[in-house]
Amino acid sequence: SPGHQQLPIWRGAAPDPQPVPGPEEVLSRSEWVVAGKPFVFVVNVSQPTMTVYSPKGTNTGVAVVVFPGGGYNALAMDLEGTEICDWLNSKGVTAVLLKYRVPTKPKVGPYSESPQALQDAQRALGLVRFHAADWHINPHKIGVIGFSAGGHMVAAMSTHFDIRLYPAVDAADKESCRPDFALALYPGHLWRASAGLKLNPNVPVTTNTPPTFLLHAED
Repeated sequence: SPGHQQLPIWRGAAPDPQPVPGPEEVLSRSEWVVAGKPFVFVVNVSQPTMTVYSPKGTNTGVAVVVFPGGGYNALAMDLEGTEICDWLNSKGVTAVLLKYRVPTKPKVGPYSESPQALQDAQRALGLVRFHAADWHINPHKIGVIGFSAGGHMVAAMSTHFDIRLYPAVDAADKESCRPDFALALYPGHLWRASAGLKLNPNVPVTTNTPPTFLLHAED
């Protein structure tokens, strides 16, 4: 949004870089309308960034990192991003909008769905906690919210925080990337057609998983 600065989350090149089909671009179409309001998709993101939205009035000290959806192929950067940041600010909450890498390439391993996006999310959580004092945030009240694929990333962040998926870059990577709470809104990628409606094993829920609010419109 105007008046805000995007900050690169990596020093130099991001880990495990993947080729993208073309330059980063903002796409819009006349038929892309939700609640009477048009929205945009951002595609071909190879340089992930985060943007800090600080509340103008009351500051509760709470912060939420926002993961837009888009099937891990694009990002609904306003509909599930800047609009959410503005809403959080109205509640006295600092919002941090993550523009994570898309599209991502799956790989073999304990977490294979969207490793580059999860690397970006882990890095962002560590950075927010590292800069908590600078940004007037309580480091013990940092949560995540995501929509669709971003909702899946919420689940991934809440179950894959013990080990970073990349070599440590700096002191921010020594901070915990475990969210203190999580909101997963109509998350995708949580089940596999071949296994019926069983929970995807890529999100191993344990007693250490943060308290989570889950919203779905249907089974």
